[in-house]
Amino acid sequence: MCAGGPAVDKRLVRRLVARQYPEWAGLPVAAVVPGGHDNRTFRLGDELSVRLPSGEAYALQVPKEQRWLPRLAPQLPLAIPEPVAKGAPGEGYPYEWSVYRWLDGEPASAETIADPVALAVELAGFLRALGAADATGGPAPGPHNFHRGAPVAFYEAETLRAADALNDSIPREAVLSVWADAVAAEWRGEPVWFHGDVAEGNLLLRDGRLAAVIDFGSCGVGDPACDVVIAWTLLRGEAREAFRSELGVDDAMWARGRGWALWKALISFDDPAARATLEELLAD
Repeated sequence: MCAGGPAVDKRLVRRLVARQYPEWAGLPVAAVVPGGHDNRTFRLGDELSVRLPSGEAYALQVPKEQRWLPRLAPQLPLAIPEPVAKGAPGEGYPYEWSVYRWLDGEPASAETIADPVALAVELAGFLRALGAADATGGPAPGPHNFHRGAPVAFYEAETLRAADALNDSIPREAVLSVWADAVAAEWRGEPVWFHGDVAEGNLLLRDGRLAAVIDFGSCGVGDPACDVVIAWTLLRGEAREAFRSELGVDDAMWARGRGWALWKALISFDDPAARATLEELLAD
């Protein structure tokens, strides 16, 4: 439920679509499972999807995606979300929302990936192409993407508080060493496009192979080190090595990526996946 707004459910989607896009009013609506946190997604007929921000902070992403995804798509080797229409606040719902072309596929996971090394290489190629896309006028890190692409030190206070709170639950000295290395590895490059949330649920597979990259809500133009986090959350062994090699990651970017992964692992430590990520970080 949105603060100050109605429940974000199929009934709301039907009302919004019927009022603003009556040509689609007769299409069936179904919630996409698993549901997201930042947005709620619903399938609209066979060819469309509706995406509604779950809060004010995420609503900032709607105009950004509407503007930039059509410009990025021709420059990328994999499918990305294609905006079809933008909805206005209405029916008690307070934010702008989007209609996209439906993308078939299932979220990536260790169980569904046919060849982890091949996926790592294809993902690295996608991120290379994204980083090479024209960044002129692109959105700098800020509230719209929770400062992804900014120096990792933006989250230093939160990271250190989490480390203090976890106390003996983590190998504190090793954790603080990873963080210190990340903060010290200053980025000196020109701003480039990055995705901002390269995670399992945002990688779509078809027949076990990478077919699309979705959810560009955290994208922007800045330091792409945040996109390296997938190396520890999903990739293992040879796949991680292939990803780093194909992406051309130097030691400084790798250190900053570890910092981003460490921050997320510490603040979500109750999640078993976060604890597994921390183990991978410290073993790497």
